[in-house]
Amino acid sequence: MNLINSSIDRVLIDNDGGLSGNSSMSNTTTFRAMNMTINFLSLAIVFITMISLGCTMEISKIKAHILKPKVLQMDPIKAVTVLICGCCPGGTLSNIFSLIVKGDMNLSIVMTTCSTFAALGLMPLLLCILCQGFPGLQKAVPYVGIVTTILCTLLASTIGILINHYKPKYSLIVKKTGLWILLISSITLFILSAYVVKDVLWMIVMADLLTAAALMPLIGFTLGYVLSVICKLSPQCSRTVSMETGFQNIQLCTAILKVAFPAQVIGPMFLFPLIYVAFQCSEAFLMALCFTSYRTLKPPAGDKDTNKYADAKQEEEKKQLKQNQQWSAEEDYSRDEE
Repeated sequence: MNLINSSIDRVLIDNDGGLSGNSSMSNTTTFRAMNMTINFLSLAIVFITMISLGCTMEISKIKAHILKPKVLQMDPIKAVTVLICGCCPGGTLSNIFSLIVKGDMNLSIVMTTCSTFAALGLMPLLLCILCQGFPGLQKAVPYVGIVTTILCTLLASTIGILINHYKPKYSLIVKKTGLWILLISSITLFILSAYVVKDVLWMIVMADLLTAAALMPLIGFTLGYVLSVICKLSPQCSRTVSMETGFQNIQLCTAILKVAFPAQVIGPMFLFPLIYVAFQCSEAFLMALCFTSYRTLKPPAGDKDTNKYADAKQEEEKKQLKQNQQWSAEEDYSRDEE
């Protein structure tokens, strides 16, 4: 239809330029009338076609697809467990891996705090909309746990900010000590958790659950980075947003499952957060490893914010050194005069 309209427009132009008098006006009017008729018929055909297609659809099925999308064909308990994990805000792990990939820690802490604040209202709303087969599930949201997470994050971050501001020479020691404590304690807790659940862990090793646990954080990491690049954020900020969108607070998920479902109902699905966090950390670790390898092979010229900060710091150090040398020269001159 567009090709026909373009041809008619071309004919109109040719006629306007090549004919004159009553004949030209008559032909131009005819072609314009044909153009309008074809445009009207095109719209009418599309409209009628869509009406015909709409006659094959049912409101109940449309509602079912929107409210209960079926991708992995999970049973209700599996589906609601995965949904609860997906509805949780970001957690401390996103801050840790943002540090590992040389992200913007200021942005990371702000995003974690904002997403946790938003979870106070959005988690009950999402659970109410997406988990309609489980009435009252939104009441199981651990508000106390969410507020505690916010307070702990803000308090710990404030202490670190104060140390970095007033005692900057100790900030690097505190950071390295904290990371080593975190690494050792995380490995210990993972080994202990695996030992405790080793007899029942195999019960949730199913293809659909493993697929969901692998795809959810991967999609979050990818979308976060791609959208950041589209919004023209710096590489450092893009890596930070990627970590923040890919990680969920698994402690909150575990708390909701514990409160909302008795043990005989939830069964081995209570261990799904453990599988989920394992995939989160594994994928993030692989990304961090790739990033570290890339930085080793090629200097991070794209990190403009980091380079600007490093240049400014280097310039400040040069000024301070020059000033110290000037003071020293003045002192030597004063001694010589005496």
